[in-house]
Amino acid sequence: MSPDRPLQQDYEVRFDWAREGLRAIAPTAGVIVVIDAISFTTTVERAVSEGLEVQPFAGLRSEAEERAGHGGFGSARLAGPRGGEGVTLSPSSLTAAHVEAFGATRAVVPSFNGSRLSAAAAEFGVPVIAASLRNRSAVARWILEHQHALGRRANVAVVAGGEVRSDGSVRFSVEDLLTAGAVIDALGARGIDACSPEAAAACASYTGLARAVGHLFTASTSGAELRGLGQGADVALAAQIDVSETVPVLVGGVFRAADPDSVI
Repeated sequence: MSPDRPLQQDYEVRFDWAREGLRAIAPTAGVIVVIDAISFTTTVERAVSEGLEVQPFAGLRSEAEERAGHGGFGSARLAGPRGGEGVTLSPSSLTAAHVEAFGATRAVVPSFNGSRLSAAAAEFGVPVIAASLRNRSAVARWILEHQHALGRRANVAVVAGGEVRSDGSVRFSVEDLLTAGAVIDALGARGIDACSPEAAAACASYTGLARAVGHLFTASTSGAELRGLGQGADVALAAQIDVSETVPVLVGGVFRAADPDSVI
């Protein structure tokens, strides 16, 4: 079977991994949900909740730093690397104080997985949503309202970023699987439930393990790595369920908070 053949096209809710999976399931989708739970999409939710727009960068951080050095982002500012000062890729850095001191209303955020996946998703010309456990129910509610505004069903492509090994291959990440399953579960609760087998399996992973999510995030490979770096607060934030009503929607290459009284 050709790897570029569109897949899961018969289903309203689809699920796959990384940019290759995006290309497989996004054709004919009306909404794309991007998930990079630890940390990009959680960082986006936190930033947008604090009033900061987020511009995902399509390249590597070194490329973003070079472009920023030549003033290539205009009035936007480049967020710092994880573990740096002020506003960074770390979701725990998105405090009201740090956002106020940032000196710009838009942050350019590069990440190896989530930002590049978001930029690739934007090329399909449909709304792209940054989802996390924190806003999974709000995301599902927005998608249902979006369908109502369209007057028809809009297929949903849920794409998990995964992690990347040193050889460039995608590594399974339990936090992204569980978060994808949580979003799919929330969609099903609103009647958006015609799931592909892949989406159904992701949903079952969440519903079967929901009580253990906090532990699984902490004990996962990604979670353990961050805790070892003294950044366990990021993992704890990413593991919170339904604590945010913010729905970051990518419009014109920038994530902004969806207007709660309107949809695109």
